[in-house]
Amino acid sequence: MRGELQGEIRELKRRGVTPGLAAVLVGEHPASHTYVRMKGKACDEAGLYHETLRLAAETTEAELLALIERLNADHKIHGILVQLPLPKHIKTQRVLHRVDPGKDVDGFHPENVGKVSIGDPTGFRPATPYGVQQLLVRSELDPTGKHAVIVGRSTIVGRPMAALLLQDGPGGNATVTVCHSRTRDIKAVTRQADILIVAIGKPEFVTGDMVKPGAAVIDVGINRTDDGLAGDVDFEAASQRAGLITPVPGGVGPMTIACLLRNTLQAARARAAHPAV
Repeated sequence: MRGELQGEIRELKRRGVTPGLAAVLVGEHPASHTYVRMKGKACDEAGLYHETLRLAAETTEAELLALIERLNADHKIHGILVQLPLPKHIKTQRVLHRVDPGKDVDGFHPENVGKVSIGDPTGFRPATPYGVQQLLVRSELDPTGKHAVIVGRSTIVGRPMAALLLQDGPGGNATVTVCHSRTRDIKAVTRQADILIVAIGKPEFVTGDMVKPGAAVIDVGINRTDDGLAGDVDFEAASQRAGLITPVPGGVGPMTIACLLRNTLQAARARAAHPAV
């Protein structure tokens, strides 16, 4: 995917447009700093223009909103990424809703959420669910007719993941079940999954006996533990039963970054086609 992007970005540059991504980071969350640094490195390698704006944890909500407005008006910037989580004194939804929907390459603005839910290709798909879908497509694992079980119903992963897998097209047409904290007998549900996608934020929550033999297991989680990084799936136990399984770290993380770059390219193309918008 990164190789494909480089060629497409070079072509856009020949037309006088360099896709630009701005990452806004508030506070000193260690995982966020690592992730933003990786995104910056990926932008450099792909040939994108990028800026990282680091703000103190004490930054007020008004100051952050003013920065978002400045980036909305900046013609060099085609995509705006507000790294989550934000400090508790800042209302996350208010900030995400202030981002210009045409620059919302994370796909969190209600306009893009709505477009993705109805299958409108002009909407930005959230990068992590988009990356998971691309993992399936490029592994030639067609979800059509398969039972996909998603563990976790967050607005960042679980819900948009369900929307993408339900759509009529490549990487879609699955029968989708979403599990969450109120699901009864969750093991009985996950054992039915041909494709099991886990994004619940609890280290090694999914154990080997929760996996159907031969299932594809996609672990979206990344958790810091005393023993280092761990996913939401007990990899060693689950890999004894799974047909395919993603590692942590690796697996979904690099796909998320590749899809963020893809969304930024999509935003730059749209702005180049309608420069007055």
